[in-house]
Formats: sequence, C-alpha cells, structure tokens
Amino acid sequence: MKLAYLFSGQGSQFAQMGMDLYRTNATYRATIDEAATALQVDLTEPTVWDDPAQVQVVILAMSYAIYRQLTTQLPAPVAAVGLSLGEYSALVASGALDFAAALRLVRDRSQYMATAGKQHPGKLAAVLKLNPQRVTELCEDYAGVYPANYNTARQTVIGGTSEAVTAIQPQLLAAGAKRVVPLAVAVASHTPLMESASKALFKRLQAERFAAPAFPVISNTTNRPFTVEQLPTTLANQLVKPTHFQQNLLQLVQNYHVDTVVELGPGTTLSKFAKQTVPNLVTYHVDTVETLQQVQAALQVRSE
Repeated sequence: MKLAYLFSGQGSQFAQMGMDLYRTNATYRATIDEAATALQVDLTEPTVWDDPAQVQVVILAMSYAIYRQLTTQLPAPVAAVGLSLGEYSALVASGALDFAAALRLVRDRSQYMATAGKQHPGKLAAVLKLNPQRVTELCEDYAGVYPANYNTARQTVIGGTSEAVTAIQPQLLAAGAKRVVPLAVAVASHTPLMESASKALFKRLQAERFAAPAFPVISNTTNRPFTVEQLPTTLANQLVKPTHFQQNLLQLVQNYHVDTVVELGPGTTLSKFAKQTVPNLVTYHVDTVETLQQVQAALQVRSE
C-alpha cells in the first residue's frame, strides 16, 4: 500500500465535531488537551468548538489528533496534501512545523483573514461542470473576480467582490456551467482581496522555525513539495493565489504512486475530489469514532 494523507480545509465542519473521539480515544484526548494548553482555551467547551472565530484552530487540532492515532497503526505515508488550512495540519504531521506553534500561527492567520475580509468584502462561488480553463478565461474579462480553487475538472471556485462574482454568473452559465453555487464563507480567500492578510502572515512567519519534513507535503500554490527555505513565501502566497488540488492529487499518483488516501478532519470533501480525479484510488476518511473504526477494520490495524 502506498498511502497518502489528505488534510481537511475549512468548510465541512460540524457541531461538536471530534467530541466522540475525545471521550473515547486517549491519543486524541491528549492531543486536544495539548492544543488547549498551547492556546489557553478550553477546547472541550462546545461553544468554542462551534465558534466560527475558532474553527481554523479546531480543525488543525482535530486533524493532527487523528493523525497521531493512525500514525502508529498504518504504514508511513509517502506524501501528503492539505487543502488551504489543511496544509498547516499536513506540515505539522510531517514534522516541518511544531504543533503548538502552528496552532498560534493559524489563530493569527484567521484574524488576519477576518480583518482583510472587513476591509475588502467578497464572496466565493463554485462553478460546476465547466472546463477550468474556460472559467479562467472568463474571469480575465471581469475586474474583481478570480479563480480561487481548482478542485476538480468539474468544479472550480471563483472569488472576488460580491458585485463581480454576481456579474460573471450569467456568462458562466451561458458558457456551459451547470450551476454557480454561492459558498457560505466570510472572505474571498485565495484571491487578491486577501493581500493585506498575506502581508501580515508573511511578517508573522518570519518568527517561526521550520524543519525538513519527514515526507513530502505538496503545496496547493506551487504544486511542488514545500521546502524549508520557501515555506514562509509559499504559505503567505497561498492566501492570494488559487489552490490546485486536482493537480496535487495527480502528482500523488504520478510521482509517488499513491493508491490509498485517508482524509483526516471534518467531512468527505477531499475524498470525493480524489475519487472524481483518480477513480481507482482507494479512499477513506476519519472524523468520528465510527469512521476511525471503519478505517482500522478495513486496513486491519489494531484499535486502541
């Protein structure tokens, strides 16, 4: 088995996610408690887990806690990919970034993004079943709207000012898009509207120390493995440049011969993208006690 982990981004979180794992899994519980100490926040309090202002650190803590449980039970991954926020989880898992430092960094990243969103309001929308290149071409004809996420050959997310995202929709539908679906997000991430957040994050990253990752973590922004030297620039650029998750998945298969992926963190979004992009991939996800047990049974590992 050639295993890769996919680390969830923001958008698929659910109420009280991970609390069943916290109650029943010692490794998971210890990791969440470690995160709570680092942040000086009670992460067992439901109002914290459900707070939009805390969601990025919650997803990071949850994803890494699940990774810690599985890493002693499964073969070492040959590579990993995280979507947007999920890159921080992947970097922590690889040893490139300290867990406590990453939590504080992601907390600040969330604040930078919120501030930029207030200064430059915007929105995102998913364009379904239209060639990504055609979406890109149409965006070039409209000021204030940009490709934000190249998720699959059948889904590209666009972002920008509310006016521009609304104005381009008739052209996208006329070009053949089946639907253009507004996303429930507060900021137009991965577009130039996040420039002030990107600059603040780059300055913040100068204070961090990075190590060589134990396994390759492929960047959404460059579609190449992160390097220690380029980590600050790449993570800062991620806020203003589009993600290329489809290409990341193809690289996992073509360059690392991955045949099995396990998505860690809330939801099944990345597993679905993986199946749509590489149909013969074996995919799993873990975000509850039940799904953890399913993966343990399917891959014949011992449970805690």
